Amino acid sequence: MSDPVTSAQVKTARWALWLPLVLFGAFVVLVLFGLLRPAEREVRSKMIGKPLPEFSLQPAIADRPGFARADMATGQPRLLNIFASWCIPCAVEAPQLLALKQAGVQIDGVAIRDKREDVEAFLARHGNPFARIGADNVSAIQFAIGSSGVPESFVIDGKGVIRYQHIGEIRPEHVPVILEKLQEAGR
Repeated sequence: MSDPVTSAQVKTARWALWLPLVLFGAFVVLVLFGLLRPAEREVRSKMIGKPLPEFSLQPAIADRPGFARADMATGQPRLLNIFASWCIPCAVEAPQLLALKQAGVQIDGVAIRDKREDVEAFLARHGNPFARIGADNVSAIQFAIGSSGVPESFVIDGKGVIRYQHIGEIRPEHVPVILEKLQEAGR
């Protein structure tokens, strides 16, 4: 003779049937939440408002000097551009950097993990807006100032303090914002 099925066993069996559907529903809700509210993908520098760390970079190319932190505290705001010859978005922003230079902006570059001949070829192809270009072959300065990729640009005030970070390539619509941030840094 078999044991009669109790009502508690029936309720447990019904719950066990619905459990996979409930779990799947919860998974779908989590995925939709992640798609509708994606995490911020940009890594902001924690160095904004702080002085540049001490550094001294060797020249990245033959016809431009390298530079050190002391070169950034000239009394005038400057734009520090982190770039690489192998970076496609860096080529995209090249015309905007040249336009900023023509507008009187002093621009210094940091070439990341690059060879001298590759940087020279890149600048010959896309133009050279830089007053100085330092070679950061191990990304030490890049990481020290809070840059997470290339290209990135930083507005440095006349005392060598980082005032603004622009993540990604500079597009034409960004030029007025950068000019405004440079003007603010000069006050």
